[in-house]
Amino acid sequence: MTGLQISPAPERRAVLSRRIRFFAAATITYNVIEAAVALWAGGVAGSAALIGFGLDSVIEVASAVALSWQFASKDPERREHLTLRIIALSFFALAAFVSAEAVRSLALGEGAEHSVPGIVIAALSLAIMPVLSWLQRRAGRELGSKTAVADSKQTLLCTYLSAVLLAGLLLNATVGWWWADAAAALVIAAIAVREGVEAWRGDVCCTVPARGGTGAGQESSPAAGGCCAGCEGTADVPPAGSGH
Repeated sequence: MTGLQISPAPERRAVLSRRIRFFAAATITYNVIEAAVALWAGGVAGSAALIGFGLDSVIEVASAVALSWQFASKDPERREHLTLRIIALSFFALAAFVSAEAVRSLALGEGAEHSVPGIVIAALSLAIMPVLSWLQRRAGRELGSKTAVADSKQTLLCTYLSAVLLAGLLLNATVGWWWADAAAALVIAAIAVREGVEAWRGDVCCTVPARGGTGAGQESSPAAGGCCAGCEGTADVPPAGSGH
């Protein structure tokens, strides 16, 4: 059964597009700072984990720049397919960097070195990135933008990497578990590959079909099939329409 597909009114779409551009700009700004600090701290401490984290930040900047490029257009939907591909490739690049660093660390028996700046930047990212991801995902869902939702997943993945880095640095410093961050990083890399495949296929959950007229702030139900089971609670209002 097909129900009414509801999307924001033009005025609301303009507001949401501006919000997504703002969130992308905030992500770029923070990740540039994060990359600089992580790469510097990693070089000083000789920490492969911190250097890998800094490279991840560079990749996230590329993803956010692609999203900003899309929404700088008068017709962002025309650029959605290419932007999804760019985001997908950034996921794959992230997974490659993290996997290579983790495997190298495990093979050489090198753990993350103790680094106070590294612990601070990882802790800050752990606090900031979930908020940015949630705000962007909520705006992307209401607007029906697959790319905004995909990029919000990229930001959320940074949260997981921050947790991995922080846990690795702390465990290595306190109990000498040098292998902890490398092992967990391999799990994060597997998640990145999965998210990259979904973005490449355009199979991004929690988006709202951008079709039909409606009032501001309303949204339709997500696609059927339980895709959005993990995203419940991120929308401002309950679903207003039925699924496919």
